[in-house]
Amino acid sequence: MHRVPLLRLLRRYLERWPEDRARIASFIEFVRAHEDCFERSCPEGHVTGSAWILSPDHRCVLLTHHRKLGRWLQLGGHADGDADPLRVALREAQEESGMRWFRPLPEEPDPVPLDVDVHPIPARGSEAAHSHFDVRFLLEAAPGQELVASEESKALQWVERARLCEFVDEESQLRMERRAREVLARLAAVRQASG
Repeated sequence: MHRVPLLRLLRRYLERWPEDRARIASFIEFVRAHEDCFERSCPEGHVTGSAWILSPDHRCVLLTHHRKLGRWLQLGGHADGDADPLRVALREAQEESGMRWFRPLPEEPDPVPLDVDVHPIPARGSEAAHSHFDVRFLLEAAPGQELVASEESKALQWVERARLCEFVDEESQLRMERRAREVLARLAAVRQASG
């Protein structure tokens, strides 16, 4: 029962991003097959939530230099039993940035994810290789908040979106940026039409 809302969310996601059908099929299959998909103890992998966080003026995106993986990434992490990926993304954004206030874009009661991705996590120490089934949301940080890096991060940095390719080259991150631009353009068009 606790997986049903996620499966509904993935169906809504497909209505918005139908080009992702193949990638979402494996995600849906995983969720249906694993009652423990929200737990780190699921050996094949687990659901995670992350956030593509924009500055209040939308000029920058917040990246963390991940301590274990040694790369610039969006903020996010494990569900740890929480079946609501948006709540996970917001919690992780708060824990990893030190900021408290964010709003999902577009601002609606049940936001559709910006992106969904399945990516491999290499074996490390006693932890076997597994996959992260990541549900990603577009968030805007409220103004006037200071950044405080968590222990999981070597650094936090607001990166000008025009310079993003100097920090990341992973297709899924570049896809999030392309989609963020699309969402913002759509919101601007709606505002212009109604104003």
